[in-house]
Amino acid sequence: MSKRDYYEVLEVSKSAGADEIKAAYRKQAIRFHPDKNPGDHEAEDKFKEASEAYEVLSNTDKRARYDRFGHDGMRGAGAQDFGGMDINDIFSQFGDIFGGGGGGGSIFEQFFGGSGGGGRRRGTGERGSDIKLRLALTMEEVATGTNKTLKIKKWSSCDTCTGTGAKAGTGLERCGVCGGAGEVRQVSKSFFGQFVNIAPCGNCNGTGEVIREKCGTCHGESRVQKEEQISIDIPAGVDDGNYIPMQGKGNAGKRGGNSGDLIVMLEVKKHELFQREENNVIFDLIISYPDAVLGAEVMVPTLYGTEKIKIETGSQPGSEIRLRDKGIPFINSKRKGDQIVVINVHVPKKVTVEERGLLKQLLASENFDPHHKSNKSILEKVKDALF
Repeated sequence: MSKRDYYEVLEVSKSAGADEIKAAYRKQAIRFHPDKNPGDHEAEDKFKEASEAYEVLSNTDKRARYDRFGHDGMRGAGAQDFGGMDINDIFSQFGDIFGGGGGGGSIFEQFFGGSGGGGRRRGTGERGSDIKLRLALTMEEVATGTNKTLKIKKWSSCDTCTGTGAKAGTGLERCGVCGGAGEVRQVSKSFFGQFVNIAPCGNCNGTGEVIREKCGTCHGESRVQKEEQISIDIPAGVDDGNYIPMQGKGNAGKRGGNSGDLIVMLEVKKHELFQREENNVIFDLIISYPDAVLGAEVMVPTLYGTEKIKIETGSQPGSEIRLRDKGIPFINSKRKGDQIVVINVHVPKKVTVEERGLLKQLLASENFDPHHKSNKSILEKVKDALF
């Protein structure tokens, strides 16, 4: 059975940030943990599936590779296989996610009232939003790969205040609501015991600090809008709907927060000559009736230039000629698809009187009469012999 998409497993969007992915995994881990579902093998499989998804999506390099190439891109990339691992072994890999440092206790002890991890780090700021844009490519660019320079209007860190949002010489001061912790906590009870709800402080947006006096350039925003040029390499073999995430190239975060990502959605323009079928390229070649009968050598276009092909004598409409390695490359591979030339015979809609006479002469010939017994199929010849 094929693997499900990792984003689908964790029920997050492909633009989800690290914190959102972490929270989604925690949710799935609690939901399908064997302690909560004793004897339920389906729940255990889903727990392992969620752990595998998190192991990839929480790692910057692995996630970028997965986003480009899917599950095929994870072969040999160090992706963990949780199929044969013990549940406790899986938890030992992600101990920090559940608030503990691997110091023992079940997930519910760590989650509902047990000793948790440290608080939110002060001064981390607010993460910038992602930017999504569409980039159109020609089929030739898809075949060879290309480099594009994108002009993007985005939020960038303010140079005047170096991204603090504060006027020079004034600085920041501790938030009076959260006491500099950057978060507020509310204790409540649940079926499993005491539950501590932790949320970012609304007064300082989770930074633990507030501005004394705002910067005159960004007015306390800590960032300004600028146009930036970004270079991006497009690998050969991409397809319509693929996207390339560029980490940290999105909008700048507030107050020194991490920048969001730039997500480049790829579109492949319709080609006037070729059609793509996976990694093969289809080209319809129209030849004359005499060339189909007598054979010929003709030049045909490919994505890499022109190529001479031989039309065999008596070529039939719909017959194919395969040009090896003239198709679209496979991503992350040296292999290429083929170009398939489909033969079509031109039938004129109008003929002259002289041409009509020539055609009638041909029609009188046995070779041009499809109903002549010498042109019968093998099955028809067998029937004639028996009956």
